[in-house]
Amino acid sequence: MAGICSRFERWARETPDAPAVVAADGRLTYAQLDARASRFAARLTAAGVVPGAVVAVIMDRSVDLVVALLAVLKAGGTYLPLDPGDPAIRLAALLADAQPALAVCDGAGLSVAGVDLPKLRCEPDGDRDLAAEPGVDGDLAYIAYTSGSTGTPKAVMVGHDNVLNLVTDPNYLRLTPADRVLQFAPVAFDAATFEIWGPLLNGACVVVGPPWLLSAADIAEFVRANGVTVAWLTAALFHRQVDEALEAFEGLHTVIAGGQALSVPHVLALRERVPGCRIVNGYGPTECTTFACCHLVGVDEPLAGSVPIGVPIQGATAHVLDEAGREALEGELYIGGAGVSRGYWRRPGLTAARFVPDPFRAGARLYRSGDLVRRIAEGALVFLGRDDDQFKLRGHRVEPGEIESVLTAHPRIRQAAVLVDHSGAEPRLVAHVVPLGPAPLNTRDLRRFALARLPRHMVPTTFVPRAELPVTRNGKTDRAALAT
Repeated sequence: MAGICSRFERWARETPDAPAVVAADGRLTYAQLDARASRFAARLTAAGVVPGAVVAVIMDRSVDLVVALLAVLKAGGTYLPLDPGDPAIRLAALLADAQPALAVCDGAGLSVAGVDLPKLRCEPDGDRDLAAEPGVDGDLAYIAYTSGSTGTPKAVMVGHDNVLNLVTDPNYLRLTPADRVLQFAPVAFDAATFEIWGPLLNGACVVVGPPWLLSAADIAEFVRANGVTVAWLTAALFHRQVDEALEAFEGLHTVIAGGQALSVPHVLALRERVPGCRIVNGYGPTECTTFACCHLVGVDEPLAGSVPIGVPIQGATAHVLDEAGREALEGELYIGGAGVSRGYWRRPGLTAARFVPDPFRAGARLYRSGDLVRRIAEGALVFLGRDDDQFKLRGHRVEPGEIESVLTAHPRIRQAAVLVDHSGAEPRLVAHVVPLGPAPLNTRDLRRFALARLPRHMVPTTFVPRAELPVTRNGKTDRAALAT
C-alpha cells in the first residue's frame, strides 16, 4: 500500500519547483526537499537504520527538521519526535523506553540525546555525495509519547495509513497547492503531524515558525509576512491571539483550534471581525492521529455554552456508549476507523484495555477515549468532561498521576495531588503536597526538582503544603475537597 513517501514523491515529480518548506534557516522546493531527504535517508541506512527501526529526532523547528522526518520514513524507519527543550532526565527515560537505533539531532539535541546512543546531524551539505533513491514506505510512521496515568509516559504507534487518512481529502479543511500552512507546534506534539504532512502530501507549503516563542504581535506579523493561509493553534494560543492581535487571522482562510474547550466569546469575536476566516474546532487524542472529530463554526450558528467538537472526520467513526456498551445520547466516546493507531509501544496490556473490539464492525477496534460527550442536532458531539482525572493544559494531555509520581520521588514529599486551577485568565497547575517530617518545605527546591524531570507545561505553578490529603469514602484522594 502506498504510504507517506509515495504520496510526497508524486508531488515532487509533478510540481518539482513548487515551494515545499520555508523557514528562518532556508527554503526548499519539492524537488530539493525530496533530494535532500533521500540523500540523508541513504546516510541513515549506512548508519544501520533498517526498515522498521526507530530513529529519535531531537530537533527544534527548522527546514532540517522536515528533511530529517522525511528521511527517516524514506529509509523505512519510524521516527520518534522528542522536544530538545525537555529535561535531560526525561529525554533519557524516553530514549531508554523506546530504544531507538540512533538519534538525529541539531545543536541543542546533540547535548541531551543520551550517552551511548549514536547520533547524526542533518546538515545541508553533509550528504552531497550520496545517491538519492526513492523512499521505502514502512508500516509505522512515528511513535509519540503522551502523559501516563501510572507515572510513566506511554508511546502511541501511528501508521502511514493513519497519517494519510488525516490529510487525504479532509472534510474539515480545503487544502490546495496554493496554501501555506503554519508549522508552530513542537515536533513532539501531535499537532505537528497535521502541520507538516497536511501541506506536504497535498502539494502545499510548510511555513516553519522560528524555534523561539513569539508574542501575539510577532505571530500576527509572521503570518502576514509569510502569506500563511492555514494555521492550527492550541485553545490557549487562539484565545491570546484573539485578545491581543486579532489581525493575525485576516489573511487566513482557515484556523483550526483545539486541545481544550474553546471560549465562545473569542470565537464570536473572530467570526465578527474576520468573517472570511473559517473557524474549526479540532478534537482528537494522539491515539487517533491528531483529529477524530471537527466542527466548522457556521457563519450564523448560534453558540450557547460551548463550541461542539463536531462530527467524525473522513474515515473515522464516533460511538457514544453508556456503561453497558449500548448506543446512547450521552456517554463515553469510542472512536473507530482509519485514524485509530496501532496501540501503545511495548504496552500490550494497556493497549488491550484502551483499544477494544468494535461491536459494530467485525475485526475492527475502537479506542476508548475516556471523554464524556453528548450527541446533539445533526449528529454533532459536545464535550462534557472526563471519566477520570486526566485533563488538557495548553493543548497537551496531562495525567496528574505522572506529575504526582515525580513529586513523591522527592525525598521530602510523602504524598502529592495535582489539580488545575481555572480561576485566572489562564489555567495553572497547583500541587498539594504532604511533606515528610516537621521541617518547612522548600518549594523552590521542589520546583527545581520537577523542572529537571518534567516538561515545563507539566510543572506546577503553585505548591501548597498540607498536613494530609483528604480522601473520599472509597479511599481515593478527594480532589473536589482540595479544589474548594
